[in-house]
Amino acid sequence: MSRDLATHRPDTLVRRDPTSRPALRGWLFTGIAGLGFLLVLLVVASYFGAAFGVQTTLLALVAAVVPLGIVIPTFLWLDRFESEPTRLLVGAFLWGALVAALVAAVFNTSAIAVLEVVTDPESALATTAVLVAPFVEEAAKGVLVLVVWWFLRHEFDGITDGMVYAGVCAAGFAFTENIHYLSVAWSQGGAEALTGTFVVRCLLSPFAHPMFTVLTGVGIGVAATSRTWLPRLVAPVIGYLLAVLSHALWNLAAVSGGQGMVAVYLLVQVPVFLAFLGFVGWARRHEGRLIGEHLRPYADAGWLSPAEVAMLASMPQRREARAWARANTGREGLAAMRAFQDAASELALLRRRVQHGAADAHAVEQERERLLALRARRAQFVGMPTT
Repeated sequence: MSRDLATHRPDTLVRRDPTSRPALRGWLFTGIAGLGFLLVLLVVASYFGAAFGVQTTLLALVAAVVPLGIVIPTFLWLDRFESEPTRLLVGAFLWGALVAALVAAVFNTSAIAVLEVVTDPESALATTAVLVAPFVEEAAKGVLVLVVWWFLRHEFDGITDGMVYAGVCAAGFAFTENIHYLSVAWSQGGAEALTGTFVVRCLLSPFAHPMFTVLTGVGIGVAATSRTWLPRLVAPVIGYLLAVLSHALWNLAAVSGGQGMVAVYLLVQVPVFLAFLGFVGWARRHEGRLIGEHLRPYADAGWLSPAEVAMLASMPQRREARAWARANTGREGLAAMRAFQDAASELALLRRRVQHGAADAHAVEQERERLLALRARRAQFVGMPTT
């Protein structure tokens, strides 16, 4: 930054007149993206309707919603310290469920058709599942995380954000893929086949796709917080290749079937899943420590108290603070405390981006806005007038 606002006292800043242009651009982008998603939705819905019929598709859709109730809350829990904008999370889910799923379907189907020319259908399907689908699907999902980092750097703060966007996008992809496999199972084998597919895909392995794509998200998160060009170039590639490798091994076990699938699930998938949960927990605790570390200069300058910094770095203390705010000033106080905590998290991670040379040209203005938001929200939850 050209000047460090953490060294300025709270009474030295004046808010600049706002402009409506950023909001207008945001609404325009949202409208264009919404129209694009709608068109892809029509294509996907037409395919399912033509291939399986409306009733079968709706039955599969209801069953495919179940794993979302497990996966999405996990990534929202990870995202609690500095929540990503809802519109971007919805966009990530829709990208996975619609765009990535359609792209993967086109490429995978084309690969099967080409391979069937030189081999039998069963071999073509197995080869595509192991050697083609992992590359295509992980690229189709991972590009969403790459786009968020590259074009919305003010919303992308590192490994945790990479994991969240990758996980939500992959959950959307798995949702559409599950609809397909569940529809096939019902059409070919009735209730028994549907139940078996539901248990395997929706209950025993709901985190499969998210765990693959999270590796790409971690790689992009490392790149986002790196000071030099080499990690920024190499880390996303390594993350993507690890996602492809893990996906290919999983598909290899699936096409092998029988005892091979059971062995891979028990000896590989379960330990990897436990490691994944441990890493998710570590990432959340690490983000809390980073927030505390980067808020201390603002406490030294008088913007925050040491007690507030300690509260903001701990999720249990954040919950206690929200309960206190609600008891002190009601619903408005609770909303103000939430906004205070969000602004503080954004401020800390903005300062971190600045230190890593990853902030944009508006960093000083963004820092000032968050500092003023802290002051205004604090006045609300302690019951003081904000004027």
